[in-house]
Amino acid sequence: MKHFLIAGSLAAGLLSGSAGFAHAQAIPDLNPTAVTPGTYSVEPYHTRVLFSVSHMGFTTWYGEFTNVSGNLTLDPNNVAASTLDITIPADTISTSNTKLDGELKSNVWFDVAQYPTITFKSTKVIKTGKRTANVIGDLTFHGVTKPETLHVTFNGAGINPIDKAYTAGFQASGEIKRSDFGVKTYLPMIGDDVTLIISAAFEHKS
Repeated sequence: MKHFLIAGSLAAGLLSGSAGFAHAQAIPDLNPTAVTPGTYSVEPYHTRVLFSVSHMGFTTWYGEFTNVSGNLTLDPNNVAASTLDITIPADTISTSNTKLDGELKSNVWFDVAQYPTITFKSTKVIKTGKRTANVIGDLTFHGVTKPETLHVTFNGAGINPIDKAYTAGFQASGEIKRSDFGVKTYLPMIGDDVTLIISAAFEHKS
């Protein structure tokens, strides 16, 4: 009987905790003008940089980068004054294929030993809608720097119920030509146009 009482208490505690967590769901504010202004830093655990490219015309091939870092200075009342800088460790590339990941890190492709980071630094922000903007900046990849544009949508902002940090979330997309950055392996069998999808969370710092 004692064992049953203990098991019952544990189960009740677990169910109670789960219910409490479920009720603590985040409800982001979708109004971009209500966002807290100031400096934000990337929350790396829920930020992903995804890419896709045509594989010989048969399929679309996907991969991602993680452990992103960077800062966002945000002024919701003057979007054009906002700034963004992002750093991506090139060796975090993952395609779910270990052998392929190793090839991509080699000097045949990204040469991460010589070019360990990919960076993006904004030079201009243009508001395009209530919750959208084009962020123009310098992308440095494989030792080459080129101007590129990210099309950004504001997802919402608010207090993260888990870590209690004020968080702003964004979705961005863009397209680059890898040959512009000196990565020409297997062209044209493997596509030149690379589509980027970035899901980014930023935590307010000051």
